[in-house]
Amino acid sequence: MKSKHTFRLSPEVTKQLADWAIRKRVSQAEIVETALTSFLSPDGSERMEAALSRRLDRIARQFEQLEQSVEVGNEALALFVRFWLTTNPALPDGTSVAATAQGKARYAAFVEALARRIQGAQDLWSEMNSGVP
Repeated sequence: MKSKHTFRLSPEVTKQLADWAIRKRVSQAEIVETALTSFLSPDGSERMEAALSRRLDRIARQFEQLEQSVEVGNEALALFVRFWLTTNPALPDGTSVAATAQGKARYAAFVEALARRIQGAQDLWSEMNSGVP
């Protein structure tokens, strides 16, 4: 048999409790009872610490993957710029108008190819790992 308890909560906590109960479709009493049971449990702090450790480990792995992706992108861009600067000679005087027009067309083609690449299934990192050019 359950006993009745009366206590007061701040308006903010009351609103959070009501919102949570509506979202989870459970009674406020069930939420309070579950929270108190967890809080008063002797191993509650260990469970919370373990859950926090799992989350932090997952975030650390995601961060490492992100860092690796950024590094690959930076290296690819640096390699491309170095290659482009060493293989393309400076333009002679008087050809800048034609070169500008051709550059705009090539840039539009690049943006289109980039859009296709981003929408594609395989990214550069996957391509590098599979060894497929």
